Amino acid sequence: MSAYKKKNIMLSKNQIKKIKSLELKKNREREGAFVAEGPKIVSDLLAVCTPRLVVATPDWHARYGASVPAPCVTATEDELRKASFQQHPQQVIGIFNIPVHTVGASICSKELCLALDRIQDPGNLGTIIRIADWFGISTIFCSNDTVDAFSPKVVQATMGSIARVKIIYTDIRELLDSLPADVPIYATALGGENIYRQELSANGLLIMGNEGNGVSPEVMERANKLLLIPSYSTSSGIDSLNVAIATAVACAEFRRRLG
Repeated sequence: MSAYKKKNIMLSKNQIKKIKSLELKKNREREGAFVAEGPKIVSDLLAVCTPRLVVATPDWHARYGASVPAPCVTATEDELRKASFQQHPQQVIGIFNIPVHTVGASICSKELCLALDRIQDPGNLGTIIRIADWFGISTIFCSNDTVDAFSPKVVQATMGSIARVKIIYTDIRELLDSLPADVPIYATALGGENIYRQELSANGLLIMGNEGNGVSPEVMERANKLLLIPSYSTSSGIDSLNVAIATAVACAEFRRRLG
């Protein structure tokens, strides 16, 4: 057992301050780190990467602390509450390095990937990452003006999927321009063709757009297959789907075709 575990190090005010500072994107970028909370999310991340620091209640320490390959700090419920971004903290907080992926556009020739154009809501992005994980989509390209995937709200909304899905921020237009001509580029659009009647491939790039404005015109013009998720409502009061729900519907249809 390591020295820090033997000494049962307690959470300090400076450590609380460091954790809370990572709420801001500029601090996450400077430190190259992000915060995850709760047994499920921290456990999923521990399976694939080494944390910088884990802060947990004595209960969590007793069950899992011996297997954590990093300084493991003990916190009371009150201290955990001060460090947490959650209304109801869940036993453990981890600080992890922001992963750097070298996946290029060529991955779209081999498998289906997602591209997110200006997604702004943290809950939507977190849910989309979780949806991608469920449907076996391992890579998401995000426009540079999409909300930060490593903000506390997004990380929590992924429910651990942030550990398994590669998130890459890039200029989506440049990404699309770099794709080989034979790679299908799908985009959801009100003027598209019914997704249930279109030929869908096992590879390519599926673009999902901003919550209020959809896919931007300069990105849309680079798509070669426009898809519509049709409405079956008889009411005129609904004109669109939430982007995360639309992503789930589209991904489900792509995967259904694979049998």
